[in-house]
Amino acid sequence: MKHRVLMQIGLALTVLLGFADSAEAADKVKAVASFSILGDMISQVGGDRVEVVTLVGPDGDAHVFSPTPADAKTLAGADVFFVNGLGFEGWLQRLEKASGFKGRVVVTSDGVKPLTMEEEGHHHGGEDHAHADHAKGHDDDEDDEEDEEEVDDPHAWQDLANGKIYVGNIRDGLIAADPEGRATYEANAANYLERLAKEDAAVRAALATLPEARRKIITSHDAFNYFGMAYGLEIVAPEGVSTESEASAKDVAKIIRQIKADKIPAVFVENITDRRLLDQIARETGAKIGGTLYSDALSGPDGPAPTYLDMFRHNVGALTAALSS
Repeated sequence: MKHRVLMQIGLALTVLLGFADSAEAADKVKAVASFSILGDMISQVGGDRVEVVTLVGPDGDAHVFSPTPADAKTLAGADVFFVNGLGFEGWLQRLEKASGFKGRVVVTSDGVKPLTMEEEGHHHGGEDHAHADHAKGHDDDEDDEEDEEEVDDPHAWQDLANGKIYVGNIRDGLIAADPEGRATYEANAANYLERLAKEDAAVRAALATLPEARRKIITSHDAFNYFGMAYGLEIVAPEGVSTESEASAKDVAKIIRQIKADKIPAVFVENITDRRLLDQIARETGAKIGGTLYSDALSGPDGPAPTYLDMFRHNVGALTAALSS
């Protein structure tokens, strides 16, 4: 009899705990992030009060992402939608329209002073995608200039000073969606901002050790202009701001000439791009492949860059290892 009573009490407690877990999950702010780097930032600021779903996951390419009906359903049930802005999510309006989303949209790059790039205009699938051919400041043949225009470079998170702006916008967006969580969001954001500041100092210290002559690199698309501007590297890329645009034979030949003339020591492939083009450039120039850099997406949880801060640590480690020797 006693044993049966204990079993009944245990069962009742299990049911009550199950209800409590369900209630807690229901009370959480439902946030959708457009891509994995934002997803991590939101998780850092939101903590246990926020349930985060990321549309473009680890190693995913937001430039060529195509939302599914399941993505539209996910967004429809969200309280707040965090996006990068600056033209990064070319599919954004289509997804919002398909989902009927009525919640709050937070543009996390608001307040960033954008760099500009020269774009060769294209239209894909009925949407206007910004495809930058070269970073502003690189010379183009005169016959191409009339087809190009300046666009904002969307990869602002690659400068940790801009990362702080993103965190502030995320904090404020969560407070607006969940005023009762203000103290939690402010405390989490303050802690996270301290960690970003320490990482920024560490990046500067590590890259300061590189000789001036070894501060030029080739990457597979123009995702690192903010990084280069902030931390003193010159970045050359055979593809434009979008991985959907392909480097022309003329672009590749120009880059090969530049590598040879400037003695650029290393080329780096990104986790979201096909490395065959860089392999070709490395073969023809003798520059070494310096490893994989994480640009528009984090790695999976078991990879080397599962968080925004880990991404910087990994990238700086790869850069210094390749450029120091």
